[in-house]
Amino acid sequence: MDKTDTDAPVAKLDEPEKPDAPEHSTWGSKAPHFIQRSRALHLSWQVGVFIVGLAIVIGGIILLPLPGPGWLVIFAGMAVWATEFVWAQIILHWTKRKVTEAAQRALDPKVRRRNAILTAIGLVICGVLLGVYLYEFGFEMPWKV
Repeated sequence: MDKTDTDAPVAKLDEPEKPDAPEHSTWGSKAPHFIQRSRALHLSWQVGVFIVGLAIVIGGIILLPLPGPGWLVIFAGMAVWATEFVWAQIILHWTKRKVTEAAQRALDPKVRRRNAILTAIGLVICGVLLGVYLYEFGFEMPWKV
């Protein structure tokens, strides 16, 4: 008898593939179990989470040009979405990884030395420009109060 590969595991079509890493094992809805049991209730829950997350993200977008923590508010809205939607969880996971990598690069002694040198050069240039301005126009303000 000819042996075929029927003993190989078959992927289920209705379940998305999840990576094997332990941090991905909890991806999916974080709604309470009693909400997940009812399809209508779970759909209502998802619509509510989406609307709340959208309001927070829009508030963050409004705060971007204004003095305020715009990006922080946008990521808070993404975190609200991530409680229910896998796509938001993937985006937040990617963002956390990139922020961690950037922090590690920023802590590199060579990068810190370079940034300190560039900051010192920028401060010297600003000081020279301020000195030239004060030499040309004095300490008098260009407007009358």
